[in-house]
Amino acid sequence: MTHAELVSKFDQELPGERSHLAFMPVRGSSREQIRQGIAYRDAAVAIILFHNEAGKLCTIVTRRQEYDGSHSGQISFPGGKKELDDKNLLETAIRECYEEIGVYASNFELLKELTPLFVPVSQFLITPYVFYSENKSFDYMRSEREVAAIHELDILELFHSEVVQVDIPINPEFTLKNVPHFKQGDILIWGATALILNELKDILI
Repeated sequence: MTHAELVSKFDQELPGERSHLAFMPVRGSSREQIRQGIAYRDAAVAIILFHNEAGKLCTIVTRRQEYDGSHSGQISFPGGKKELDDKNLLETAIRECYEEIGVYASNFELLKELTPLFVPVSQFLITPYVFYSENKSFDYMRSEREVAAIHELDILELFHSEVVQVDIPINPEFTLKNVPHFKQGDILIWGATALILNELKDILI
């Protein structure tokens, strides 16, 4: 997919929450939960698209470190909560991306702000920003405190692969059944990151 083709696709109207709900219908509408006055904290993530040496369109995800929290060990985009010094959520996405993987997203072209997604377990309202780099003109500097590993995904291969259903044990008494996951190799992606990816899929495919 060329740069011109990418720009053309992101010029279209966003698919919005129908992409989120199509991937995980039981979660409910973020927009409706916010309208009803649910408390939330602002957060943002950076989705960096780039062409690798083989010319394949790729993106970057991280595996979070294991910790005593709701998102321990999960696959996610670089990002985090909005700090008081951040002028806006775009600045949050850029700052967090640099802090987690050492990559300045501000060096790249901003393609689009995607649909915000509310995450009930952490009460974050996540706004994703999509950036484009023509090639991999950057190196990684991983935050050992936050990031266990950095992965590059062939995004079009990921989107053309079958979505798998996996049971997720939440605690000894409760397991989420048949949760949809994107899969590439041994990387399984579910939850908020998967819902964001599904909107990206509906834009690109």
